[in-house]
Amino acid sequence: MRHGGDTRESGESDAATTAREGGVGWARLALLALLGSILVPLVAAGLRSVLWVLVGVAGLALAAVGVWWALAHAGVLRVLGAVLSVAAPVTVLALYAASGMLGPALLSLALWALAVTAARTALTPGRTASGPAVVAAPRAPWVLMNPRSGGGKVGRFHLVEKARSAGCRVVLLDAGQDVAALARQAVAEGADLLAVAGGDGTQALVAEVASRHDLPFVVIPAGTRNHFALDLGLDRDDPAAALRALTDGVELRVDLGYAADRVFVNNASFGTYASVVTDPAYRDAKTRTTLRTLPGLLTGEDAPGLRARADGRDVDGLQALLVSNNPYGRAVDAARPGRRQRLDSGQLGVVCVRIGNTVEAARVVRGSRSGSLIRMNAGEVVVEAGADTLPVGIDGEHVVLPSPVVCRSAPGALRVRVPRRRTGTPVRGGAAADWPRVARLSLGRLFPGRGREGTASREEDGRPVTPGGTHAAGAEGAMSGEDGAEPGEPSSPPSTGPSSHPPLGPTLPGTVPGGPPTAQQCPVSPERRPAPR
Repeated sequence: MRHGGDTRESGESDAATTAREGGVGWARLALLALLGSILVPLVAAGLRSVLWVLVGVAGLALAAVGVWWALAHAGVLRVLGAVLSVAAPVTVLALYAASGMLGPALLSLALWALAVTAARTALTPGRTASGPAVVAAPRAPWVLMNPRSGGGKVGRFHLVEKARSAGCRVVLLDAGQDVAALARQAVAEGADLLAVAGGDGTQALVAEVASRHDLPFVVIPAGTRNHFALDLGLDRDDPAAALRALTDGVELRVDLGYAADRVFVNNASFGTYASVVTDPAYRDAKTRTTLRTLPGLLTGEDAPGLRARADGRDVDGLQALLVSNNPYGRAVDAARPGRRQRLDSGQLGVVCVRIGNTVEAARVVRGSRSGSLIRMNAGEVVVEAGADTLPVGIDGEHVVLPSPVVCRSAPGALRVRVPRRRTGTPVRGGAAADWPRVARLSLGRLFPGRGREGTASREEDGRPVTPGGTHAAGAEGAMSGEDGAEPGEPSSPPSTGPSSHPPLGPTLPGTVPGGPPTAQQCPVSPERRPAPR
């Protein structure tokens, strides 16, 4: 008898049909919104709308030049740059308002944003019927808490008392303690779950220990920013709510990133930002220190000349480079600006900044076509400069690593336990807005997961992507990486000694740690299962 199997297959077929129909609807909405964004200015101003578009682009270019002057220079030129960066867009808005084009321009932008969001949603592969299994409560949970993190969130939200009442052994972190050593000791004493209430820097160190011992890990967002918790869908305004994962939780498999032997849950930043945070005055005066050191780092003798190789593609002459654990969404993504759409793609996001003068700063408005802002996805990234060591900002914490630094992804390496009901549950985003595919889908000629473009490997923007993968890389706002450097959060000592990897040459294979097979799936990408260790 196969009644149960038939019912399940029928349900999956119905779900697939619903997904296809929904994709067609979103594709048609995307095309209608795109058409509307073009027609609105044409109806309002006719062919003169082209001139108004050029005026808007010129305003953005002047604003970009102003920002460059303000960051890369000091004295009078910095003041002029600050004024220009504000005056240019204000003048454009005033001209639009005086000519009656402000309303049509805003409406056109809104329709364009709707078109892009709908197109990305239309190209999103449909969810499968299965989801993450509800897991049993741990017998001996261990929680490390930093009482200084996030301005004292541990005390303000009474996290110690609430964790102990939930059966957890709580350890308060003192200045100077080795975070990883404390976690390893807890494992040796029988802990079957590790948790951290603190910033992302401390989260990463304990997460690596949990990964190595295949133990579940709980994130309690008690830091200042907690970007990792945000992308897991946790409520950063109520860190105590994360404790519900102990008794009513689900388990996800997510990736970890590595820069040499240092783990990161968010990103590793090279170049300008990493050099700024080396200044001893940075901790107490971030803005003043940044403005004082940037001119020399951007245009002076101290300017870093980074080189990177990402899966065989060489890029040089970089001032800044961000390598993230899974790609960030674009800053203009209306659905999830500057956030990661998934944490289980097995890919690193790479954002490169290469601006050497005023002309290149003005070209930034062209995006990736300018050559000043480069976005890529890669499984491995090799970074080097003309020195033996490289300063790196890992989850907002400064370290120094031997050059070259090999960054790699550890797919599905971490078991993360989160509350089954959480207010910020991530909503899956779509692929890049490929308009020819959207047009074919709107006509019913292309269904997600079927046909030529639904095979095990497809291409978007000319590059291969695995099923469910996207090219949404780079978040300009994430370049700072400043989401985990909390006061009083020590780390393991930085690596020293010669690197085991040669300078840029053939891409190194690099093995990565992974988790054992599991039947549980991450809700951000239900179709993907972790690879065996």
